[in-house]
Amino acid sequence: MRICNVLAILFVGTLVLSITGFCSDLALVHAKIYHSPTEPPIDNGTILVHGRHILAVGPTGTVKIPRHATVIDCKGLAVTAGFWNSHVHILTPGLLRAEKLSSEQITSQLQEMLTRWGFTTVFDIASVLQNTTLIRHRIERGEVKGPRILTVGEPFWVKGGTPIYVRGFLEANRINIPEVESAAQATERVRQQIRDGADGIKIFANSIEADGVLTMPLDLAKPIVAEAHGAGKPVFAHVSNSQGIEVAIQSGVDILAHTTPADDPWNFALVERLVAAHMALTPTLTLWDVEASKSNGSPDNIEKTMSRAAEQLKAFSQAGGQVLFGTDVGYIEHYDTSEEFAWMSRAGMNFQQILASLTTNPATRFGYSSHSGRIANGMDADLVVLEGDPGKDVNAFSKVHQVIRGGRLIYPPR
Repeated sequence: MRICNVLAILFVGTLVLSITGFCSDLALVHAKIYHSPTEPPIDNGTILVHGRHILAVGPTGTVKIPRHATVIDCKGLAVTAGFWNSHVHILTPGLLRAEKLSSEQITSQLQEMLTRWGFTTVFDIASVLQNTTLIRHRIERGEVKGPRILTVGEPFWVKGGTPIYVRGFLEANRINIPEVESAAQATERVRQQIRDGADGIKIFANSIEADGVLTMPLDLAKPIVAEAHGAGKPVFAHVSNSQGIEVAIQSGVDILAHTTPADDPWNFALVERLVAAHMALTPTLTLWDVEASKSNGSPDNIEKTMSRAAEQLKAFSQAGGQVLFGTDVGYIEHYDTSEEFAWMSRAGMNFQQILASLTTNPATRFGYSSHSGRIANGMDADLVVLEGDPGKDVNAFSKVHQVIRGGRLIYPPR
């Protein structure tokens, strides 16, 4: 009798595992598939997902679909690898105090900000580290539907350098981000943040203050960057002018967090130095429209500011600089990505370059290229289904139909 019970338990367990295996298969059929920025698309293709990975991809009819797979008909739709947003902030009121928020509340906020725009991976470059790591752990456990989150946690700014535009927010939400007074203090904080789970570090090479722009001294920036690099972590820099860019270059920063449209144009000599330093750029062009509109700028002045930012991006991109898509959402509440794509196009970036900024460039920059950024056998099943063809109209990048993260539908959540 005891043996029979054991056999029954084993049979039920095997059956459950079998059903689970079948149910984890997902097939996207009849799609236009963009494998990567450098490969020709498949006009009528199928992607087979098993578990969290892509099992097969090819022309429809050549990929065998398991009988129990969930099939998504993508006729008239395009599919790309999941998008990366390399400049966000997990710092909105709707995400703070995550320990008090329900899974539904966090999922809803992440959907509004990120997942409904196709983002399956994001790099948060200023937030409260403890809060952000709590959110990503809840995503990893499956209780919240959201993107993979990489984070720098709290940024580094000099004494007196808390940016004027965030002081009120930090005070109102009782958030303390210390100002850095010495290299020793800074390097110890870098070590602590990395021990606590930070995936990178961010410095404010420039801070906007009431009486002007405060620049971080090079002898403070250098040890911060060196400590982060010693731990194998990338460093971002907020810059507002050429002095900040100079600090970023000389200290060895990896990613510029913005263009600098309030400053001089980026000439050939400057962009050549940026490229030679292997520096990447998140342009955040829409940010300048939002900021100018806040200050009631005239349409003419807004256009000039935006054009200056686009020219800086154009100079950087044409010199061979690596562009990472980024929007600064979490600081700005303009979540729609269509304007960013339009301005990137105006800056001379073609479809392949924009797709690379969303996929292969960040995956390569942050060490994920072996399993993220492309549609291929064995890669992460992070996919974006688009309602148009971005190869014909870059605005289609913002028309997101469905988002799959790790083989799981995260937008629309059902």
